[in-house]
Amino acid sequence: MADFKDGKAILAGLIVCGAVLGVVAGKMNHKGAETAAPVVSSEAAPEDNGQTAESQTTALVSERGTGITVTKSSDWAEQFPNQYETYMMNSENDEIVDYIEQNPYIKTLYNGYGFAIEYGSARGHTYVVDDVTSTGRPHKLANCFTCKTSDMTALALNEGDAAYAMNFEDVETMITDPFGCFHCHQNEPGVLYVTHTYLADALGEDINKVDPANLSCGQCHSEYYFKTDETHATTFAYNGLDTMNPDDILAYYNNMKDEDGNAYADWVQEDTGIRMLKVQHPEFETFLGAGSPHASNMTCADCHMGTVTAEDGTTFTNHNWISPLDSQEMLDNTCSKCHGDLAAEVAAIQKETTDRENEIGYALEEMNHNLAAAVAEGTRSEEDLNAVREAARTAQFYWDFVYVENSEGVHNPTLTKECLDKAQQYLDEANSLLAK
Repeated sequence: MADFKDGKAILAGLIVCGAVLGVVAGKMNHKGAETAAPVVSSEAAPEDNGQTAESQTTALVSERGTGITVTKSSDWAEQFPNQYETYMMNSENDEIVDYIEQNPYIKTLYNGYGFAIEYGSARGHTYVVDDVTSTGRPHKLANCFTCKTSDMTALALNEGDAAYAMNFEDVETMITDPFGCFHCHQNEPGVLYVTHTYLADALGEDINKVDPANLSCGQCHSEYYFKTDETHATTFAYNGLDTMNPDDILAYYNNMKDEDGNAYADWVQEDTGIRMLKVQHPEFETFLGAGSPHASNMTCADCHMGTVTAEDGTTFTNHNWISPLDSQEMLDNTCSKCHGDLAAEVAAIQKETTDRENEIGYALEEMNHNLAAAVAEGTRSEEDLNAVREAARTAQFYWDFVYVENSEGVHNPTLTKECLDKAQQYLDEANSLLAK
């Protein structure tokens, strides 16, 4: 899945949404068969169910095992020129920030994992396939294509969890469309679907309590892990909204034991022995988390898409996913109702967040080096070392939950502060244990 941590310094970290509202998807064979042209109509209306994105109150979840196919996004350009034109504007977001260069301490914190080899920011959604295939990080399985291409989305729907364990290179040859209309609309114009069914599995009945626009974004902008069984399927670490928070997600991982009784880990650091967890861009969990200032009255699309007017006077949903700070129309018509100077507010929150991220990040790096030295000395018992490792694992989890969440605190300042406070608390505990 994507590395969505976009350019802190230029406020691009606000980008949270996937494709929602307005652009439609049609039919394409994920095995490379000839595509069928979409049915052109003058109305961007769904075929049978009477719902549109604007009227939906509950999610539509894609059915599995139907043999569904997908149409390339470009095949919808004639029918939906405004939506497609703004979708292609995502290509203008082509900057890549090297996070290892920007925050060198992460080379230590992610030591032994792919993000210590290469960690660059995501560009516009139109680049996602290019970026995942060219990254210096290893990717053996097709699960790395989750959310990158409509073809993988259809493949998982048709083949089930077995699709995730396919070879990366085999699925790469099937790709004809990057992140596209199908992700959020399946094959129905203007209707929002959850096409990544692991989100529906994780939320259960609670899926009906979440706005479809948030679900559309949340199926990709979220915290996930790959199952440890033979499927290696993309999976969420919670069951329902009540457990969709950092504390319960951590407990989920801690309670998932292997045959030796060890808690789940994304990798084990060789020099410290810490069973590390790597958090992934948890925008969905953060935005909907306790303390969120906007979750009760706004959606991801309200801030990052919005309605715009074409030259001919037609109004449509913007599909260029940007920060609201980059849309004067949105600032004037929406944000100004509550914010006197949104840019200044955002800058202040992000500065406070990144300052604390860096302070704790460098402190985690120092603690990591000290633990590695203690392990190398061989004078401490495994029981003592394991206590330090557990505190260090927990500290880095809470720090990482903020570091990789793209808003840099803006989506939920309350939860952000709580996570960083807990990271500091467990870091202090690890240092105290090391000092004994």
